[in-house]
Amino acid sequence: MSGTPVANQIRRLRFERGEMTQQGLADACGVTRQTIIALEAERYAPSLELAFRIARALGTGLEDVFHWREVS
Repeated sequence: MSGTPVANQIRRLRFERGEMTQQGLADACGVTRQTIIALEAERYAPSLELAFRIARALGTGLEDVFHWREVS
């Protein structure tokens, strides 16, 4: 089990968007590359503001990037 119930499709979407780098996404969102790494590994759940920034940078909706994984 990962560290957060908030799952994401960041890595897949980055590659679908012309293989955007982690650094490119970080720069577009005003965060560090380490933040993007932690998000992709699902060790960190973003703030609502950052989630919106990521979705906008990837040119998609919030629910296309993030979803809630039920915890048993």
